[in-house]
Amino acid sequence: MSEILLDVKGLTHYFRLSKTAVIKAVDDVSFQIHKGEIFGLVGESGSGKSTVARCVMNVHKPASGSIYYQGIDTCDPAQFRKNRKLLQTSRQFIFQDSTSSLNQRMRVADIIAEPMAIHHVKPQRGSLREEAAFQLHYVGLDSSYLDKYPSELSGGMRQRVTIARALSMEPELLVADEPIASLDVSIQAQIINLFAHCNREHGCSILFIAHDLAVVKYLCHRVGVMFQGKLVEVATTKELFENPLHPYTKSLLAAIPIPNPRLERARVWHPFDPGLFDRNGKMVEVSQGHFVLKGETV
Repeated sequence: MSEILLDVKGLTHYFRLSKTAVIKAVDDVSFQIHKGEIFGLVGESGSGKSTVARCVMNVHKPASGSIYYQGIDTCDPAQFRKNRKLLQTSRQFIFQDSTSSLNQRMRVADIIAEPMAIHHVKPQRGSLREEAAFQLHYVGLDSSYLDKYPSELSGGMRQRVTIARALSMEPELLVADEPIASLDVSIQAQIINLFAHCNREHGCSILFIAHDLAVVKYLCHRVGVMFQGKLVEVATTKELFENPLHPYTKSLLAAIPIPNPRLERARVWHPFDPGLFDRNGKMVEVSQGHFVLKGETV
């Protein structure tokens, strides 16, 4: 087993709407990401996937639990301050909304080069502009886009700029929150292959959050399934797709369209009643590396 890069233990986070109303967005979530691994996190909208990503990247401060990156407790202010440069350079975040994550007053060249300039990282290719051009080419855009503003680009182009900015730091951990949701299908394939290349050739570990289960099946080594803020199942991709055990996972996989009409009509449906979901269940290892949330109703 490879070395653990990210270790999330008992992560819980709340959003307070008023003095009395509180939403538990993430509830006692635990998982690990090993070096060189792509870990997929799936689930319906509102299940807590993006909140987990933001807690991992210290955008949100968890209500409880711990998050260790390379053995550093990132929730401990003293340890974070001591290792600030490492944490800010070797971890990179790709947000779902590329429009709000880019400075609309900066040109593309400056956007991509900004992390290197802030952290005084020497460009491998001579100058910051040359490095920006290389990273832009790496994600499928030519150097003619260097002097454009985000408002002059399509949604897919803006997303590729955010990816180029993240990759410019050559991160060890890339947290990608729905990175292909705004892209055309052909561009999605390019970006997915780009993530696979970064993982295969550069050993970059990735926390990949997505709705498209077909993409997760193709790209990820292991998958975690979330429902209502709880992690209900974790397994290798092959094991999860061939032998789902939690009722919600079965229902989620059954919703994947089959491009063969005959097989689609013959498929077996697995209805899931959210009212029977046991939030007090515990994660149990049912086979090697396969964990399921077990409760009275499972």
